[in-house]
Amino acid sequence: MTETSLPSREEEADDQRPRRSRSAWLFVRDLLIIFLIALLASVLIKTFLVRSFYIPSGSMENTLQIDDRILVNQLEPNVMPLSRGDVVVFKDPGGWLPPTAEPDKNPLAAGIDWVLEGVGLAADDANDHLIKRVIGLPGDHVVCCNALGQMSVNGIPLDETAYLKLPDGVSAVSQEPFDITVPPDSLWVMGDNRYNSADSRFNQDKPGNGFVPEGNVVGRAILVTWPADHWTWLDNYGNVFSGIPDGAPAEVGAPTSTSVGAGPDE
Repeated sequence: MTETSLPSREEEADDQRPRRSRSAWLFVRDLLIIFLIALLASVLIKTFLVRSFYIPSGSMENTLQIDDRILVNQLEPNVMPLSRGDVVVFKDPGGWLPPTAEPDKNPLAAGIDWVLEGVGLAADDANDHLIKRVIGLPGDHVVCCNALGQMSVNGIPLDETAYLKLPDGVSAVSQEPFDITVPPDSLWVMGDNRYNSADSRFNQDKPGNGFVPEGNVVGRAILVTWPADHWTWLDNYGNVFSGIPDGAPAEVGAPTSTSVGAGPDE
């Protein structure tokens, strides 16, 4: 009968060490793969689908409050068309915002912010972007104000009480009268805080005559994500703009306006 020697405890431990090392490496490898996939997905989502911004001013009160965080659907207007009443984020067409100096940050903080913004985990600063509500689409004839203080689009007066913030005792939806026709591939936009918004009305002396090129639109704001008690889906109040006929085919040319003034806060 042949005797076989059993491995000692030391030999068993030596045999298990490579297995443990291999298992630990496989675990780390899997974690890295998952992290890279999640990072790539975040970048793709931010680039093509949704993007986060914060609100730096009160021009859209009471719909949006200062320092609210919002999500923006970037499929509009590139894939899906915009509608009257949509709240949109757009890049400054030129001269709407005053020059701003970048805040000083140490290299570590700046690097962390850059990474978090790149993957969509932090809201982009809005130093060169604005947010307003779309009132006029290409070809629309927008006039303000009638005897009741209302604005009209293509001859249809609007009841904007659902979202407007006006000073106490004021019924006119704009302190500045205007009469414009929106040119091709452009938008006429206004803030909900109508007497404290430097919007299309007050930028008619700037490049684009106060109109926002559709190519400048980042997307439509769809959701307030922070703070938690402000969480809400953003409405475009389609009932306010229902029944408005399509505007006439817009002709390229300078729009007309009854007045141009210096605007209040953006």
